[in-house]
Amino acid sequence: MSVRRLAPAEVQPKEFAFTAENLAWAKQQIAKYPEGRQASAVIPLLWRAQEQAGGWTPQKAIEYVADMLGMAYIRVLEVATFYTMFLLAPVGKKAHVQVCGTTPCMLRGSDELFTVCRNRIHHDPFHVSADGDFSWEEVECLGACVNAPMVLIGRDTYEDLTAASFTRVLDGIASGRPVIPGPQIDRQMSAPVGGATTLKTVKA
Repeated sequence: MSVRRLAPAEVQPKEFAFTAENLAWAKQQIAKYPEGRQASAVIPLLWRAQEQAGGWTPQKAIEYVADMLGMAYIRVLEVATFYTMFLLAPVGKKAHVQVCGTTPCMLRGSDELFTVCRNRIHHDPFHVSADGDFSWEEVECLGACVNAPMVLIGRDTYEDLTAASFTRVLDGIASGRPVIPGPQIDRQMSAPVGGATTLKTVKA
């Protein structure tokens, strides 16, 4: 695993605090754990902090969560830097695209998706596009191998992609009219392409 460090000071916000709604939610999460085990809520709290901060986890958010849970800053920093779901630098305002580059996706054309990212967003991963709307990175298996190649954007997966259909996904997000997540070909979820091939009749 590569070394993961916090974003430079010049892009870090000066402060962070949960909104009233997120604070109430955080307290509910903490209350799920017995006294003395509040640190167990660190991952959901960091995830909510990342969502509130615009898709990335600033240093002040890490420190804020640590203070809420009575943890040393270094302990929460260890969590944030270990799990790649926590993004440590600013990302695109509209979408951060995670492209699967593992073998099944590679064999079914993920190289085309990386080319789209390099041409459409930025040549290098973890850089925000010129308009500030998009960023991207390569990730390991996202668990939809039968629908390769695929990407994860926010909480949604877009599968069975080609360069053209992936471009339509990005166009939809950019215009505020996102396409429906899931397979981008004529198949239901991970069912066979073209429909069922067995068990097609029902006995009376």
